[in-house]
Amino acid sequence: MRAGFIAEEIAAGFRRNLTMTLAVIVTIAASLSLFGAGLLVRAQVSTMKDYWYDKVEVSIYLCSDASDTPSCSGGAVTPAQRKQIRADLKQMAPLVQQVYYESQQQAYQRFIKQFKNSAIVQNVSATALPESFRVKLSNPEKYEVIASAFTGRAGIEQVQDQRRLLDRFFKLLNGLQTIALGIALAMLLVTVLLVVNTMRVAAYSRRREVGIMRLVGASNWYVQLPFIAEAAISAAIGALVATGVIASIKHFGIDQRLAPSYQFTSFIGWDAVWSIVPLVFAVGVGISVVAAAATLRRHLRV
Repeated sequence: MRAGFIAEEIAAGFRRNLTMTLAVIVTIAASLSLFGAGLLVRAQVSTMKDYWYDKVEVSIYLCSDASDTPSCSGGAVTPAQRKQIRADLKQMAPLVQQVYYESQQQAYQRFIKQFKNSAIVQNVSATALPESFRVKLSNPEKYEVIASAFTGRAGIEQVQDQRRLLDRFFKLLNGLQTIALGIALAMLLVTVLLVVNTMRVAAYSRRREVGIMRLVGASNWYVQLPFIAEAAISAAIGALVATGVIASIKHFGIDQRLAPSYQFTSFIGWDAVWSIVPLVFAVGVGISVVAAAATLRRHLRV
């Protein structure tokens, strides 16, 4: 098979169906951009989970004079109870990696720092905040081990898992990711339908040339290859445009806007983008080639 002949057939196909080819490229670019954006969201959620879950702590709040839970019926935590709680936590290594003690005064200073621009600071004193142990776990998902061992114990008012607070936020992000991928899949379906229609029109408009090729003994593969190559090239161009969109989202949306404004968390790097790009090309070219081949098998008959 001569490469020159294939190139001429591809060029002829683009000229004859220029409008539909452009429509295919634009549709593929839009659908793959959404698909890539959905993958970026998924990568960002995973990055944020790794970042925040690594910082998650279990807070064990100790009884104060103002506590009204049954475990605090004996009043504020005693030095002996505090010492025993610390010792029991350290015995739970390697699950318990680190134990930090925070006094009421330290809790108050942290509270002032967090809410320094709020009027609520004026109405809170150090005695209103409980002292606590902040426990770093090697596996945050094993919070229940700590909770079952210390909840309801004398001198302990409450055991709180910060991971549960983050789970609600990540559920929201996962929901947005699902919506983005759902829209992308719908757009990919539209792309498949458009490729099918384009191949049908192309096969009909070139039925005479195809008939001549059949008469001289051309194989199905020889006849179909120019059409499939057209679909693959259109998809590759659309994927290239989508790559530019994804890179723009990373550069202008994340690096220049989100990252400087929200420095309390981590964001995906360029390695995540470059790992998504091959998948975008594979999906775009793959569905176009498969759709074209399936259509030609049915409609390219003389």
